[in-house]
Amino acid sequence: MLLRPLRLTDAKAWRETRQRNATWLVPWDATVPPGSTERATTFTALVRRLRHQARQGSTYPFVIEVDGEFAGQVTVNNIVGGSARFASVGYWIDQRHAGRGIVPLAVALVLDHLFWTVKLHRVEIAIRPENSNSLRVVEKLGIREIGYAPKYLHIDGEWRDHRLYAVTVEETGPRGLVARVLEG
Repeated sequence: MLLRPLRLTDAKAWRETRQRNATWLVPWDATVPPGSTERATTFTALVRRLRHQARQGSTYPFVIEVDGEFAGQVTVNNIVGGSARFASVGYWIDQRHAGRGIVPLAVALVLDHLFWTVKLHRVEIAIRPENSNSLRVVEKLGIREIGYAPKYLHIDGEWRDHRLYAVTVEETGPRGLVARVLEG
């Protein structure tokens, strides 16, 4: 497994993966709320926006590769500095690679990077209560549930409730979350 930045050259593989997994991913995908002035974007516009945000330090989009193949993403959003030093993380994987421990390891790598390199203090993950696969990821990582957020995000065409999870750098231990996954 390899994590790397999202690139414009990922367009074909990203589109094919998203199309092949539409039924698997749509129930969990963010959507544009009614009345919003935002509109759906092309992959090129998406990558350019994410790269611009990455240069500003507010977003980090990572590709998950498995055996050299595009397999999914882990995206760090809403990075806040100053006295807060936190961010939120979202992720998705091609169904062909699900259930193999790839996402927990990818998320652990990203979180360790955020804590030890970017020097964040806290990272949050919001998960729809019925998304058992994503809930298994935070369980494997030992990330604690901190609350429940009614109508938290616009997902699959509706405002959806989410369970909120968070981890701080102190909770990762001196060896980080990757060690936790590999030893688990």
